[in-house]
Amino acid sequence: MKYQWILFDADETLFDFDIFSGLKLMFSRFDIDFKASDFEFYQSVNKQLWLDYQQGLIDAAQLQHTRFLHWAEKLNVTTKQLNSDFLAAMADICQPLPGAKQLVDSLKGKANLGIITNGLTELQNVRLERTGFKSSFEHVVISEEFGKAKPDVSIFEHTFKLMGNPEKHNILMVGDNLHSDILGGVNAGIDTCWLNHHGKQTVDGITPTFEVKDLQQLHDVLHSVS
Repeated sequence: MKYQWILFDADETLFDFDIFSGLKLMFSRFDIDFKASDFEFYQSVNKQLWLDYQQGLIDAAQLQHTRFLHWAEKLNVTTKQLNSDFLAAMADICQPLPGAKQLVDSLKGKANLGIITNGLTELQNVRLERTGFKSSFEHVVISEEFGKAKPDVSIFEHTFKLMGNPEKHNILMVGDNLHSDILGGVNAGIDTCWLNHHGKQTVDGITPTFEVKDLQQLHDVLHSVS
């Protein structure tokens, strides 16, 4: 195994992240039939907030407050409650992506594993517990706790410090997002693997070391490089 450390993103890299299904489940608990048009409106706000968060323009608390402001006013509840309800619903429907468990199991004893995620603390910890993944990862670094989000180099450097500052050529970052996972890894001076589920093109000159279409292909790549 070429890499001593493999760092994973969480959402859409290890775990399925079906926001629409999570919102539908959450709002069904308020007796609301959450429709595709409602989701479209939610995403028109949510997507920009995540971009602002990744760029350090807002923090996790502002993101979580703003994205549910419309519904909080409508339902006469707090944005804090809606966020908690949403994360609980996402945890309830969470499943590892196909091949995730087999991949993680196959790496045990061959490489140290960690997670760097821009996801939110309340969801990440519950998911790792419920899926039985928690013991497989030596370090789980969550941007909400650290205070900076990928691609900020400081969250990578913080993780390297926790890992005992291994040689950078011994570290690989795996993720599905070019602008947070891959650009962040490149800027931090480590190899990267882009999990390109949907056959997208690379943009903005961001070049991963490897590109795979699914976790089975990632398994094959990791066990063949030396």
